[in-house]
Amino acid sequence: MVSLPNIYQGNYFLLLIPALILIILSLNFILIDPGIKLGVDFRGGMLVSLTLDEPADAEVLKSELLNEGFEADVKVFETAIGYKAEIEVPQSEKIIKADKLKESFDILLEETSTLEGLSFQDDSFKEEYLEKRSELDNTVNELFSLANIKNDSSTIPNLNHVKKAFLDAHSIVYKDYESSITKIIDNYVSYSSIYIQSVSPKLSIHFIESAINVLLLAGILSTILVFLFFRSLVPSAAVLIGAISDIIMALGAMAFFQIPLTLPSFAALLMLVGYSLDTDIMLTMRMLKRKGDPREKAHDAMKTGTTMTFTGIIAFSVLFGLSIMTNISTYYEISSVALAGLIGDLFATWGINAVVLLHYLIKKGE
Repeated sequence: MVSLPNIYQGNYFLLLIPALILIILSLNFILIDPGIKLGVDFRGGMLVSLTLDEPADAEVLKSELLNEGFEADVKVFETAIGYKAEIEVPQSEKIIKADKLKESFDILLEETSTLEGLSFQDDSFKEEYLEKRSELDNTVNELFSLANIKNDSSTIPNLNHVKKAFLDAHSIVYKDYESSITKIIDNYVSYSSIYIQSVSPKLSIHFIESAINVLLLAGILSTILVFLFFRSLVPSAAVLIGAISDIIMALGAMAFFQIPLTLPSFAALLMLVGYSLDTDIMLTMRMLKRKGDPREKAHDAMKTGTTMTFTGIIAFSVLFGLSIMTNISTYYEISSVALAGLIGDLFATWGINAVVLLHYLIKKGE
């Protein structure tokens, strides 16, 4: 184990100060400035990945895209197999409108189809069906206009054909947007391969909602399990406070260093929840279940916990170095968030959770 001085001798409340300062700074970075940067997965948009034939000037390409109305983030980097470029472009107003029309279309199509079937059986539903069909046709025609298609939905009698025509038009809107971007890229960059990943605004909202639900569910289940295990409010609350503090510090680092919130970085945050609960529960178990001086028990747990944490830091430092050498964004996002969280866990667990538990046991008279 790592030989560490017992920092809990003396006025251990002073250990709260660095952790609280980090939490306050993190909240400032998250909520005020610069804020969390959302990746394509969470804000919607288009990610264009290129394998370049020769090096390209990222600033020139960014400027040219901006001149054409595309506010893009452009990265050019060298890998073991040559130069690559990544271009992130937000979704256009036209695509956002097309997705809203599709959302309305899906609802109207189901209602129209139901009323059409009822009108065949009972003429009293015919007027309602015609009104709903008119709403559907107006929605389809609006998308036809966005896609520059000269067609009229009311001339298409079969609803299945209407659906196909609508989806074709929706696809054309996306393809036109992709073509307008790749046309600019073709003029300034020479590349051997291109990969385009597009995330609709609706899907990005779904990702955000799912992420929030996962975190809430993890918090609720953790609260229940920790309380059932320790059967005491203060130790259970200390475990959860430590875990929440760890995530706040990780998010603060993401905001400060502008590490984007993407699916890989969100996965790293979930991993940190598990890791933080692991170290916090290990600390709580030793403090509550073992006999002896609480200060010594806290110190003994810290020696084990910091060894675990530094092992994780070394492992993710290797991955971080690999991400720098290879410029693989997934490696960078996972490793950087994990490193920030593991460093934050040192302050959260041993500067907050341990202090709360130590005060609780001393106050009990152990």
